[in-house]
Amino acid sequence: MSALAWTAVASLAAWAWLLLGQGFFWRTDQRLPPHGEPESWPDVAVVVPARDEAAMLPLSLPSLLHQDYPGRARIVLVDDDSSDGTGDTARALAVRYGGLPLSVVCPGEPDPGWTGKLWALRHGMAAAGVEADGPERPKEPEKPKEPKEPERPERPERPERPERPPEYLLLTDADIAHAPDSLRALVASARAHRLDLVSQMARLRVESGWERLVVPAFVYFFCQLYPFRRVNRHGARTAAAAGGCVLLRAEAAVRAGVPGSIRQAVIDDVSLARAVQRSGGRIWLGLADGVRSVRPYPRPADLWRMVSRSAYTQLRYSPALLAGTVAGLALVYLVPPVALFAGLAGGDAVAAWSGGGAWAVMTATYLPMLRYYRLTPSLALPLPFTALLYLLMTLDSAGRHHLGRGASWKGRRYARPRAAPESAGPGAAAEHARS
Repeated sequence: MSALAWTAVASLAAWAWLLLGQGFFWRTDQRLPPHGEPESWPDVAVVVPARDEAAMLPLSLPSLLHQDYPGRARIVLVDDDSSDGTGDTARALAVRYGGLPLSVVCPGEPDPGWTGKLWALRHGMAAAGVEADGPERPKEPEKPKEPKEPERPERPERPERPERPPEYLLLTDADIAHAPDSLRALVASARAHRLDLVSQMARLRVESGWERLVVPAFVYFFCQLYPFRRVNRHGARTAAAAGGCVLLRAEAAVRAGVPGSIRQAVIDDVSLARAVQRSGGRIWLGLADGVRSVRPYPRPADLWRMVSRSAYTQLRYSPALLAGTVAGLALVYLVPPVALFAGLAGGDAVAAWSGGGAWAVMTATYLPMLRYYRLTPSLALPLPFTALLYLLMTLDSAGRHHLGRGASWKGRRYARPRAAPESAGPGAAAEHARS
């Protein structure tokens, strides 16, 4: 056989393994587990980190304010040093729409060694009454002692009783809109199945042509990297979450020491899931029906930045892992169409049949995701081209890192952490578009 034929056969074998041996990643049936109504509804605090999100909040925050939740719930929005009036916008929306009580906290710029979102979550959780930084929590500077005033004979004012801490935290992004029963369903499912972390991958926007081409593939690649069925299997080693919607039991957060134990993580949602799992917590991840992203990515440049900003972080900043990822993406996604057309043109039947078979399996595994997004099945055919875009985004991410322009988010650049993330592999370019 020719070299092309051998490569095509290898690609077909890889797709046979992906089809049957990678946790049935291509299926889209991992939705919130069935649940009934709990006997009592626990207190919940909704923590929303927001940096320069004044344009998104009118599309998302009202959905949180109007949650149909039978228990006590409140919203803490963390204005992460915004320059566009994010905090004022949130307050105005709370006055206009009413609903759940909302408070806004402004923690200022992150301390050294913290990424912005985790710094915001730390302060949002603390404002909700959950201190969960763990043993590595940075020490606060000691305040100078005030000179003691002489005791006054008057009766001192009675201090206000602090609000009791919540049992659960809903960590959700400022560009995520929730159906009215979203919080209710998350809590009921977590209680019914004794889950410490329940996360839903929000349904991303697919309105522009480029969004239809790139966004479903992003979710497909993420599922390939972290098969939901494996994540949801109790005792499994695979751990992941989708940062746009995470219901976290406060006790599990304290036990895992988050966010302090993962303060440097750029890919914070997967790091959060790992920390909870390692501390003995049970986690669950699935696709959402009532949680959606309202953030638009109308231009190719927007989607490119979304992926390339941290793809190399997922590869542990390793040139060897980068080379392996590029080779893997090429073998799995690029070889099939090349082998099919080159085999037909050159009369190489083995190459043509193997390439065509691999492309057919690839297309079939992508169809469920397109159905989930209610898109035409014909978008499965250009998946090799979309994979090529992700490959180029990954290379661009590595190039930016080596030029000193690594992971960044809304004007902040993050240095390579001392402890690098732990998982990598083909498809890693799709990892961090959610946070």
